[in-house]
Amino acid sequence: MAPDTRSQANPSGSELPGARAPVLTARNLCKSYGAGPALRGLTFSLQPGRVLGFLGPNGAGKTTTIRILTTMLEPTSGDFSVAGVSSKDPKKIRRKIGVLPEGLGFPNGVTSIEYLVYFGRLFGRSAAEARTVGLALLKDVGMQNRVDSAIGTFSHGMRQRLGIARALVNDPAVVFLDEPTLGLDPRGQTELLAMIRRIARERDAGVVLSSHLLPEIENICDDVVILNAGRVVAEGTVAEVTRRAKRALDNRVAARIRVPKDAVAGAATVLLSVPGVTGVMPNETDPGWLVVDHADPDGADARPEDRGMNPILTALIAADIPIIGLEVEGRRLQDVFLELTAEAIE
Repeated sequence: MAPDTRSQANPSGSELPGARAPVLTARNLCKSYGAGPALRGLTFSLQPGRVLGFLGPNGAGKTTTIRILTTMLEPTSGDFSVAGVSSKDPKKIRRKIGVLPEGLGFPNGVTSIEYLVYFGRLFGRSAAEARTVGLALLKDVGMQNRVDSAIGTFSHGMRQRLGIARALVNDPAVVFLDEPTLGLDPRGQTELLAMIRRIARERDAGVVLSSHLLPEIENICDDVVILNAGRVVAEGTVAEVTRRAKRALDNRVAARIRVPKDAVAGAATVLLSVPGVTGVMPNETDPGWLVVDHADPDGADARPEDRGMNPILTALIAADIPIIGLEVEGRRLQDVFLELTAEAIE
């Protein structure tokens, strides 16, 4: 099997050695509303065939960035390109992108194929070609049995699938999906995310996925960009972001330890005396459990069961405190997100 030369999101916005040309490159994008900066020097790139998770708390600049990259807003300064087309030519950019906005509205009285044919004609296809493309897209999104069904009869999940088909009608180089699984049940979420990953791979398109559901970003995305207060605070592959943040945050990990209920106070005192322990919190909703924050001196390569736990367990055993349960947690994307954006919600 040939090696995969696709590179991850790149903070410099330039092409990396051995990598293919990015399909999306943003360079020092800034946007101000009056005296208030909403975006401060956003720079990154996205390679074809990869899914980029775009994250940030409310007010971080995420929506502003998406609106700029989809040519709905002009940046105050900086520029970007899509498939080699400069942002100075927004009409050409629009022919290179597909967009599924949050809360997309649909005309209930038309059928799914009529809807797609309409947009295919807007992109210059003949009626026959637009219908052929529309039928193929409905099959791609699992809607081949609802070709002639009125959109007004569709469930929310079916509308989301149709919206993705609409975003692909011009064979875009980059697809922007804003909260595509919002309101779907777990099965619908799983199926839609699998479809998004397949779209990126089979069409070799870059996908920008904006979502507040961090587990889905972690599971489907190749790369991630985290914004806070208009700045990029983390970027790279999901594994790189969590690993770098783990080191930057003193390799802190959390453990849950269960002891007899009448030993909780004594165990907390013992644990706070252990070097490296930074906090002990009894779980009031689940008596007997304590959450222990501590440094991870062994680093990311240590086995989870070995991460800084030996001194903690030794101290409890020496104090004759029975250990009934133990759970060790490494850092996940949600932990990193909360740490890096904490000031935005304080």
